[in-house]
Amino acid sequence: MPSPKLSLQTTTLWEYPSQHYGDGEQGSSSYRGATPSWVIWNLLQRYTEENDVVLDPMCGSGTTLDVCVDTSRHGIGYDLQPHHAGVEECDARDLPQEDSSVDFVFCDPPYGQNLKYSGKEECIGELDARDQPYFDAMKDVFEEAWRVLKPGKYAAFYVCDVWTRKLMVPIGANFVFMLSQIFEMVDHITVVRGNKNLDKGNYHKAAEESNFFLRGYNHLIIVRKPDWVEGDDQPRGKKQMRGHGEQERPTKSEGARRGASKPRSGRASDIVDPERGGKRGPGVSKPGGHPGGGKGGKGGSKYGPGRPGGKSIGGRSSGGKQGGGGKRGGGGNRGR
Repeated sequence: MPSPKLSLQTTTLWEYPSQHYGDGEQGSSSYRGATPSWVIWNLLQRYTEENDVVLDPMCGSGTTLDVCVDTSRHGIGYDLQPHHAGVEECDARDLPQEDSSVDFVFCDPPYGQNLKYSGKEECIGELDARDQPYFDAMKDVFEEAWRVLKPGKYAAFYVCDVWTRKLMVPIGANFVFMLSQIFEMVDHITVVRGNKNLDKGNYHKAAEESNFFLRGYNHLIIVRKPDWVEGDDQPRGKKQMRGHGEQERPTKSEGARRGASKPRSGRASDIVDPERGGKRGPGVSKPGGHPGGGKGGKGGSKYGPGRPGGKSIGGRSSGGKQGGGGKRGGGGNRGR
């Protein structure tokens, strides 16, 4: 049976009665955790034009690529474990694209360990969203998206919060804060979930008896990479999120764009670690001090264990492999 006719969503509350649109399906209905194709369709209609290059660094079953075909866009998809002929194997934190080369980025990452993905050590889906290495890995994904996106173009990140062991992890709120450090915020959309588990009476009974709420919506965070001011040198490489207590020093172009306003400061994520009983645990510096790492790589920071040598967020010395097991901090891709 064909899905209902598609139309542009016009409020910040999005809902559609099907995972797919049209007579067939986009991506694979058997792929767990696949992005609703109508969400991607709405984004491409609003923020791209025909023949634009659309990148999905966690493309899995290829939903984004199929929507690109339907809308005459050029889709590029990567994933650590591809489930679509057009998706190439690649880590979302180390893309082969040139700087400022794509017109739109869409990304639906793992929400911690909510589903089983590739099982690879470097997969972000192997990281617990209650722990800092998960946010470290996603920081790298965001910075890489910023690098490959053209100035003035848009990106969207689709994510759900996690409730586990009587602890709610506000992934969406953390992502908004992290993304706002390097992108311009465009909007924050609530997308009603069509998860079949929400129709099961035993799930609702468990939620009542155990006094928790089932996740009824996803966050859709839409951002924009700032324009360059004409005449200024074009910035290259990755935009980095700042560390604790640091203030961004805007370039001449950024100062002009912001009207010479006071630079923002803060860190990319600041979650409470329930194992430590507070926001600061062993190896984390006091406010205003130097986060762990340093020249010797001892101690740590809220971004994870200290790392020897190199540069980290905000230009502080830390470098090496990301904290938390596995290559590059145990990150990787959640396929779509």
